[in-house]
Amino acid sequence: MFKLNLKIALRNLWKNKTSSFINVIGLAIGLAACLMLLLYVTYEWNFDKQAKEAANVYTTMTNIEGDNRKISGTFEGSVTAFGPAIKAALPEVMYTARMDYGKENLIANGTNAFKRKSKFAETDIFKMYDYEFIQGNAKTALNNPNSILLTESTAKLLFGSTDVLNKVVRFKDKYDLNITAVIRDQAENSSNRFDYLMPWSFYESIDESAKSINWSNYSYVTLVRLKENADLAAVNKKIMGVIKNNTRDDFQTQALFPLSKLHLYGKFEDGKSIGGAIEQIYLFVGLAFGILLIACINFMNMATAKSEKRAKEVGIKKTIGANRTSLIIQFLTESMVLTFIAVIIAIALLELSLPAFNHLLNINLGISYFNAASWTGILAIVLATGLIAGSYPAFYLSSFNPVQTLKRKIGSKGQWSVSLRQVLVVGQFCFAIILIVATLVIYRQIQYIKNRPVGFDINALVEIPQDGQLKGKYELFKNELLQSGAVSAIFQSSVSLSHHGSNFMDVAWEGMTKPTNTVLFNQVATTYDFIKTNGIKLTDGRDFSKNFASDSVGVLVSASAVKVFGYKNAVGKTMSAFGDKYHIIGVFDDYVWDSPYKSNNPMVVFFDPRRTGYITMRLNETNSLQSNIETIIKITKGINPAFPVEVKFLNNLYLEKYNAEKTLGILSNLFGGLAIFVSCLGLFGLVAYSAEQRTKEFGVRKVLGASVANLMQLLSLSFLKMIAVAVVIAIPVSYYAMGKWLIKFEFHTHISWWIMPVAAVGTLLMALITVSFQAYKTAKANPVDALKYE
Repeated sequence: MFKLNLKIALRNLWKNKTSSFINVIGLAIGLAACLMLLLYVTYEWNFDKQAKEAANVYTTMTNIEGDNRKISGTFEGSVTAFGPAIKAALPEVMYTARMDYGKENLIANGTNAFKRKSKFAETDIFKMYDYEFIQGNAKTALNNPNSILLTESTAKLLFGSTDVLNKVVRFKDKYDLNITAVIRDQAENSSNRFDYLMPWSFYESIDESAKSINWSNYSYVTLVRLKENADLAAVNKKIMGVIKNNTRDDFQTQALFPLSKLHLYGKFEDGKSIGGAIEQIYLFVGLAFGILLIACINFMNMATAKSEKRAKEVGIKKTIGANRTSLIIQFLTESMVLTFIAVIIAIALLELSLPAFNHLLNINLGISYFNAASWTGILAIVLATGLIAGSYPAFYLSSFNPVQTLKRKIGSKGQWSVSLRQVLVVGQFCFAIILIVATLVIYRQIQYIKNRPVGFDINALVEIPQDGQLKGKYELFKNELLQSGAVSAIFQSSVSLSHHGSNFMDVAWEGMTKPTNTVLFNQVATTYDFIKTNGIKLTDGRDFSKNFASDSVGVLVSASAVKVFGYKNAVGKTMSAFGDKYHIIGVFDDYVWDSPYKSNNPMVVFFDPRRTGYITMRLNETNSLQSNIETIIKITKGINPAFPVEVKFLNNLYLEKYNAEKTLGILSNLFGGLAIFVSCLGLFGLVAYSAEQRTKEFGVRKVLGASVANLMQLLSLSFLKMIAVAVVIAIPVSYYAMGKWLIKFEFHTHISWWIMPVAAVGTLLMALITVSFQAYKTAKANPVDALKYE
């Protein structure tokens, strides 16, 4: 029976090549788009879930105390004392591992030197992640303070091989470390990735702050693995007791949060997760299945468009004894065959477009064809698609009365089916219009934030990391660059102008009414020419100057800091931080140093040449850009030959801040366009259906003198009415949805009046083009052929 149904299905598909082609292409595009979006969703969903014990691994979050003992902010961070303290006090804690946040540092094999992501961690990190060891093992990898673990790609980069056990590499051009292990590269969707890992004991030997066991420096990460089925709420309650015993503070500064949830649920309010990137994931899942559903609706439209041709076949089969079940199976077989062909094309389209997609989003997605889970997911989607797409035509066609079908009368069911298809097409175009509006609003929001002033002259500003000899020979470096004429101004600072973190709360000021400060401030340590170089607007006072010896205890503060202090004339006033007293010498306008989507914390800029990190330079714009960069590279190499020269433009660093919304914009543009294209295919199917139903009518009208324009209007008007209904429904829905999305941003654009008409007119034009093509073809047909239709 199956063989017979398959043969009939293939013959029918071959006989109706045009409709079959449209069905296959529509389904293939829908499936390819769906699979691509689901690949991205899977990538995001599986962040930090690779390890077997991932469900029991937690990271430590720091709560910032605000007014009235409320939590004003939450971030991933921990003190050095936290891990040892809870491990000793709580029976639920199995393992803890302290880590640094990681940064790019120099790693070298002789002259073969590269800057790669480094991390320091305690040995129990191997209890949190399932690293696959190529060389060495977890028991001995980090036992020696002067040991180092490399990833496979780093070992090959440095030595050309993974057979590197007991070889020596040089770290930061200062320390020789012995390679004790090599592991496979970690998954890209891991928040604690590194290129090489070093022991915490080594970190303690080179950094006093890491060695200090304290409850005040929240500059580290502590991972905790709890026993299976441990009650997180109860553990966090006990942690409060540990904090109180060690600090005498009854405010819960530290708490555990599932590591596997932080990437998607990293938005906190009052110390509790209220969402985050998961909202975009839900959006993309809806978009994926929305496009697939549109493709399925197209299939239904195209299948039922040929119902008149299939009606006699159904009538004859029922007359000679076929039951409805066998007919349903036959039509479902046809839909499954089409879906099977479509999925082959979809996978080919997916493979062809994945490289470009990966490049757009700067990730590395791919289907693992040797993974049972991948095939299970694909087959499930294919089966569901075939059943959904084929179910309506199967049940509709198999329901025809044999007597009526042989007499070419399908009556009220035909009328109902047209109404249902109209509902489906209205739904399709509602979806398409909402996507058009969303795309326009997202684009305008990104442009609005990009065009928002950052608060300083970002053009012609470059920075380099202050590595190696650039720390001790900064003055020599500065003098040589200024004498070369490549730069007009230069300063060093503890952080980049574009940075995240470096916050503190240990601030007091004159006239302070509260016993302790509850506002989070940002700190920058710098040298002379800070304002001169970056171009930040100084509203009062002056920049740091060599003419004033007292500037060693002077600070520059932002306008928002002055507002917190409550000063009318801040210059000359004093403040204290970290137990030292400072006097304010200047006030500058707030500038964007962290997220451009919200107000940044008030800032205090200290004068401290000992705290190094980055060197920022303003290029001499009278020279060519290329000659300036070449001069900087030459001078840098002369002073600091062991390190590669990394010149970064500040405007590029600021562009990276828009990545999240850029991803949303790319995906909404790309898949919104696909959804609109597939919707137009559906409309084409409905027009084809209507034209076929009215073939004889059009023939008679043409014989009686109707023009091509009259017939096109007759066929097109009803469909354009459906699109108009879709516009009426979709416009208020999209306006409300995008309004809610924009409210999430402190700084946001508004929904311009022209966006809705553009979306409506654009959709109507696309629909009109689609409808007109089929309408013109029908209107131009020979009326003799139409009258011989019966």
